[in-house]
Amino acid sequence: MFPRFQMPNYIETRHYLYGLKNQGSKYGIDRMRLFVEALHHPEQRFPSIHVAGTNGKGSTCAMLEAIYRDNGYRTGFFNSPHLVHQGERVQVNRQILPHSAIVDYTEQLRPVAEALGKDDPDCHPSFFEFMVAMAFLRFAESKVDIALLETGLGGRLDATNVVTPELSIITSISLDHTELLGDTIEAIAREKAGIIKQGVPVLLGKLPSEAETLIREIAQQRSAPIYSVTERYPHTEELPLTNLEGTYQRWNAAVATYATELLADRFPIKSTQALMHIDWAGRWQTIPLADRTLILDASHNPEGALALQENLGRLIEHTGKKPLIVAGALGEDRGRSLIHAVTPYARELYLVEPQQPRATASSFLESCLPKDRDFPVTHRQLVDIIPAPNTCTLGNPGDTIVITGSLYLIGEALERLSSESPEELGSLQDLL
Repeated sequence: MFPRFQMPNYIETRHYLYGLKNQGSKYGIDRMRLFVEALHHPEQRFPSIHVAGTNGKGSTCAMLEAIYRDNGYRTGFFNSPHLVHQGERVQVNRQILPHSAIVDYTEQLRPVAEALGKDDPDCHPSFFEFMVAMAFLRFAESKVDIALLETGLGGRLDATNVVTPELSIITSISLDHTELLGDTIEAIAREKAGIIKQGVPVLLGKLPSEAETLIREIAQQRSAPIYSVTERYPHTEELPLTNLEGTYQRWNAAVATYATELLADRFPIKSTQALMHIDWAGRWQTIPLADRTLILDASHNPEGALALQENLGRLIEHTGKKPLIVAGALGEDRGRSLIHAVTPYARELYLVEPQQPRATASSFLESCLPKDRDFPVTHRQLVDIIPAPNTCTLGNPGDTIVITGSLYLIGEALERLSSESPEELGSLQDLL
């Protein structure tokens, strides 16, 4: 039995946890296996659905959580990164983990982690692994009926991959995190397919053919029954409706609906009407201000940029005019795809840098613009755009302003919109 380590308050606890980015930085799953073993395997004390994918995994988890909770199940939901509050990552019935619980769990986990890293610092769990462990403990203690677990990065080596779920889901495959996951669709598909367990059914979203072929081969090797949302819904018009904007969200809704059908024997439901009431911040989230409309949309990789274009086109059709766009990214490839996506739809473009060490320079974003653009480009700071809660300084009454790009930028915007004294800005999150 490990003694608790007394953490004085949440601020100190947060500093300790965020400081772990410099420890246990080796990418892999062996450290997490040792961690849950030392904790007596809390991940084995509740059923789960494990969801990987380049895009759509968080939305799909949010949809599944809403459906099961609406049908009377007690739900656990692990997702990352958080947008504003660290406790967003660990939710029971969509109630986020409070600061006091983060302190308590850290007191419990810290001596275990330090014992693991005593002889080899690379064996000390990372920030992300601490949050995964908190989720497992919380869900086990709360006796959730089912937990929805979103992978953080990849799948095969992700800390969440120590579970044996009721169902594995792979929502989408495209090029992202190529420095870690590989620079081809096949390589990335192989990493995502690492969540497939022996004999556990797997559900595929709408995938590129080369990715689906490879994943089917891996599933067959592991005797895992495989299902495809495109076989269940061969025609786009048949896709379930959801309150989240975009055709891609209807595909996510289709994946969630099909998942409930596949698990109907163990987790029967009466309705999927919760799909029309999904709470998923920062995904084409409309915020009415006093005299203008603000839309926040995380679009942090090339596949997401295509979805952004669809929503921007629909917005212009609805309003009859182009919006003002605020864009910021992490990474040059992502920044390039984001700028290419928004250029045809911007009346004015404001380039910002998220408060993250890996933020893409706004000068680089401007270099990605065509020379013959027909709209003004301005470099700004987000604090000047959102100087106070429920305030936006851009545009004129009746205008629509779209803030898009990095999840971290969206998180900053949400906190500035809701708090007079933002505290989390610039906090460590994840490699997303």
